[in-house]
Amino acid sequence: MFTGLIESVGTVTGLAPAASGFRLCVETPLAAELSLGESLSINGVCLTVTATEGSDLHADIGPETARVTTLGSLRSGDRVNLERAMRADTRMGGHFVQGHVDGAGTIREIRQEGDACWLTISLNTSMLPWVVGKGSIAVDGISLTVAALGAGTFDVMIIPFTWAHTNLSTRHVGDRVNLECDMIGKYVARAFEIFEKERQRI
Repeated sequence: MFTGLIESVGTVTGLAPAASGFRLCVETPLAAELSLGESLSINGVCLTVTATEGSDLHADIGPETARVTTLGSLRSGDRVNLERAMRADTRMGGHFVQGHVDGAGTIREIRQEGDACWLTISLNTSMLPWVVGKGSIAVDGISLTVAALGAGTFDVMIIPFTWAHTNLSTRHVGDRVNLECDMIGKYVARAFEIFEKERQRI
């Protein structure tokens, strides 16, 4: 479980094909603090640390993860958001983020308003029932608030601190980002779906 509050931005130093997916290598100061088998959110995807060496960490990306998320298309030099799993004795900022990405979205517009930036992101229509105005959403692992909803899009506003301390400052229109909708909203939508099916059956 994560909070969506990014701890560090790492740099991809390698993405090599493996027997079952890919092996990812990321350079980050966090590597020295990680234990083998520890969960780590990389661009919002929960992965397992399989090795550390100096300032490098390694994690395996399975075929399903490569298909659903943007991790399989990473390249050397790309900047990635990193967050260690939350501790039970810490303050709960952000929102509940599982690291289980629902799908990838595409940045359609980046616009400035004062010191802040607005992003318009398109997403698969299957995710629309889980996205609520003023609700929470994780974009590349960053806990953000849905400021507005459009036809197959949503807007988020990025404050200067978040822009400077995540990988968003390296993003461009057309880039794909990992999206995880609010966990509570997904459970509510699923419960309503089951209720409706039962009601129609009766």
